[in-house]
Amino acid sequence: MKLTLKRGRMLKRRSEFQRVYHKGKSYAGRYLILYVFRNYHGEKDHVGFAAGKKLGCAAVRNRVKRLLRESYRLEQARVPRGVTLLLVGRAAAVKAKSPQVQQDLVRLLKKAKLWEQ
Repeated sequence: MKLTLKRGRMLKRRSEFQRVYHKGKSYAGRYLILYVFRNYHGEKDHVGFAAGKKLGCAAVRNRVKRLLRESYRLEQARVPRGVTLLLVGRAAAVKAKSPQVQQDLVRLLKKAKLWEQ
């Protein structure tokens, strides 16, 4: 199975991010916060990645978003269709390694009952 993350599936507009923030359910972990918004109207599944300015300069924020993207890319096959996810990096993610972030994502997906074996 090819594990690519298509650009067309990523959230881009501020309004899309805001919809997930306000209407979605959140699950907090050590390295990230997972927002889940279920699409009941047959929309495609989307995913967004965010890192706030409190984490540091642009290079640090970009690294955190790369970690989040890579973690999701490896686990996307187990996430059911019809949900929009938003992954927001936390301060602990600045010094984290990729496997730690991936384990945190898996734990949160299981907590949100979005994990398919």
